[in-house]
Amino acid sequence: MMTLIVLALFWLAGWATLARIKPCRAVADGTAGKIEKLSVIIPARNEEKNLPRLLRSLQNQSFPPDEIIVVDDASTDRTAAVAVELGARVVRPPTLPDGWRGKTWACQHGAAQAHGTWLLFLDADTWFEPNGLAAVRSEFCAVGGGALSVAPLHQVDRLHEQFSAFFNLVMLAGTGAFTLLGDHLVPRGLLGQFLLIEKSAYFRVGGHEAVKQQVLENFWLAEKLRAAGVTLHCRGGTNVFSFRMYPLGWREMIAGWIKGFAAGAGKTPLPLLLLVIIWMSGLIMATSNLLLAQNMPVYFLVYAAYAAQVGLLLRRVGTFHWTTAMFFPGPLFFYFIIFTRSVWRAVRKQPVDWKGREIRAG
Repeated sequence: MMTLIVLALFWLAGWATLARIKPCRAVADGTAGKIEKLSVIIPARNEEKNLPRLLRSLQNQSFPPDEIIVVDDASTDRTAAVAVELGARVVRPPTLPDGWRGKTWACQHGAAQAHGTWLLFLDADTWFEPNGLAAVRSEFCAVGGGALSVAPLHQVDRLHEQFSAFFNLVMLAGTGAFTLLGDHLVPRGLLGQFLLIEKSAYFRVGGHEAVKQQVLENFWLAEKLRAAGVTLHCRGGTNVFSFRMYPLGWREMIAGWIKGFAAGAGKTPLPLLLLVIIWMSGLIMATSNLLLAQNMPVYFLVYAAYAAQVGLLLRRVGTFHWTTAMFFPGPLFFYFIIFTRSVWRAVRKQPVDWKGREIRAG
C-alpha cells in the first residue's frame, strides 16, 4: 500500500510541473494591429533548408512584421541568397570574436540593425501558423509588454524524433512558467526559439552581449531581465507557432541535446528540479514494478496512469505518436543516456561539434 501511495504522489509531481501550459489568447478585433513597429531577427548559420518555411509563414500573416532581418552567421551554404530571394534583409556580422557564441553574436548584431520598437528573435527551424503572429501581438499587448516567450509546438515526423519526448517536457518544465501556480510564479527561464521583447528593455540589460558566452542564452538572459524589473511571460504555441528539431537523424539530435542540456539543468530552480526528479522516479518505479511485481493487475493500472499522463503532456508540446507515451520507458532511457553524456562532457570540458564549430556542453 505504501508503494502505491508513493507512486500516486510522484504521479502528481508530474502535473505540478506542467499543469498549466497557457496558450496565446484568441485575437480580438483590432488588438493585433500595428500598435508598435515589429522587427523580426533570425540568427542563421547554414539554414537554407529551414528559412523558406519560416519566411513564407511570416509573409503570409494577417499582420506581417515591419521588417525581417536574417543575420548570416558565416554560413557556407545559400542561407543569405535564400533570405534575399524571399524578401528578407541580410546582415553579416564581423568574424566571431573570442568569448562569444555564434547565436548571441548574431542576435546582438541583428538587434543593433533593427528599426522596430519591438524585437522578435526567432530560430530558423520555426514557423508561424496562419494568424499566429496576430495572436502573439495580441498576447503581448494583453500582458503589458516586457518579454514574451512562446514554446513552439514540436512537429514530429520521423521515428528518431519521437525520442525527444522527455527533452521537450523537461525543457518547458525548466522555465518554471507552466506549474500549478501559472502566472503567479515568475518564470525562471525563457524558451530559446522565440523571444518578443521591447527594444528599450533589451538594450537596458545589455542585450545578448550580457550573456555572450552562454549556450542556453535564454535562461541567462531571463535572469538579467528579472533583475532589471522586466516582466517575463511564457505561453504555449499550439495553433500559433511550431518548429521541428533535428530532422536529419540520430547524430544531429544527439549532438543537439548534448551541447547544452546539462547547463539547462544547472539553471533550473532546486524545488522545480526536485519535482522533475520525483516525477521521473515515479516513471521508473511504475515500470520496474510492472516488470517485477506479483500483483500484475494493480501495477498495470499504475503504469497505464503514468503512460496516460505522459501522453496528455506530450499532446501539449508536440505531435508525438500515442505509442511514444505507451512505451515511455524507451524515450526516458534515451533521455538519461544523453543527459549523462552531456554532464560527463561538461565535467571533462569536452567540446561538441555543432555546425562546424566546437561548443562545450557546459
